Amino acid sequence: MSYKVVVVGATGNVGREMLNILDERAFPITEIAVLASRKSIGTEVSFGDKTLKTQDLATFDFAGWDIALFAVGSAATKEFAPVAAAAGCVVIDNSSLYRYDPDVPLIVPEVNADDIHGYSKKNIIANPNCSTAQMVVALKPLHDRAKIKRVVVSTYQSVSGAGKNGVDELWDQTKSIYNPTDDKPPKQFTKQIAFNVIPHIDVFMEDGTTKEEWKMVAETKKIVDPSIKVTATCVRVPVFVGHSESINIEFEEFLDEDEAREILREAPGIMVIDKREDGGYVTPVECVGDFATFISRIRQDSTIDNGLNLWCVSDNLRKGAALNAVQIAEVLGNKVLQKG
Repeated sequence: MSYKVVVVGATGNVGREMLNILDERAFPITEIAVLASRKSIGTEVSFGDKTLKTQDLATFDFAGWDIALFAVGSAATKEFAPVAAAAGCVVIDNSSLYRYDPDVPLIVPEVNADDIHGYSKKNIIANPNCSTAQMVVALKPLHDRAKIKRVVVSTYQSVSGAGKNGVDELWDQTKSIYNPTDDKPPKQFTKQIAFNVIPHIDVFMEDGTTKEEWKMVAETKKIVDPSIKVTATCVRVPVFVGHSESINIEFEEFLDEDEAREILREAPGIMVIDKREDGGYVTPVECVGDFATFISRIRQDSTIDNGLNLWCVSDNLRKGAALNAVQIAEVLGNKVLQKG
């Protein structure tokens, strides 16, 4: 079966990546439309060997379309996702708007693909936060073997997670370091991002955590298991693309590092690169453009009875956003729409 697909926010980083991945994975498409805000109408975007012109999201008729991949902010999603859903087009939303709605499934296909059947309540499926998506891919196979009690995660998140403006700010500030007369004060971030790290992503909450940290807690519980305790520290780093995470896991029973390594080698969506030598691990530079979530530095934590440490790296524009959305569309087509 083939589908009529809409990409909303096609001129942004994630929207363009969605188009690339739809083409790379040969998603079965009979017709495709690319939408953007009124100011971007007519902007050309690439889809394989084709060039498409964006149409106006505000006036687009979603009737007769099968799947809409939304890569716009929460405000636009709040206005237009219900319109698409009411017209019978299944919305796969990359914003945070619907992630915590009990009537909207929050899906990472390698982890909880069967939950997708809950989409029919609102005709909407949510894509998780980029930092959560790669982490739960690693946690799920280990949780299935030795139940996870607690996770302590520190993230090292690239500026592309903040959109094109974040990428531009790192680029401009980096250049200005070598040209003192061309000062580039922070606008997108709270402090200088070039040659610096910032332990602050999204807004602060009353308990001192940031919204990004709260998202990792809430989403891990919804996707994997509500009994897992999670504490996170999310940090923005001067990397263009690719999120990294240092993950400490405490299990209910002992899990040997060698067994964990083999479990992860066999798990879907994961590539284990774990050699105890110089360069025997993956960094963000190597993960860019790849579909996999890379796991390195797997080792026992000797400070607790049943603990492991690992290093997790993934392209945040792919697994953290566009790839996961397309994978959700693939599951939707294979498990649901094809039967309908």
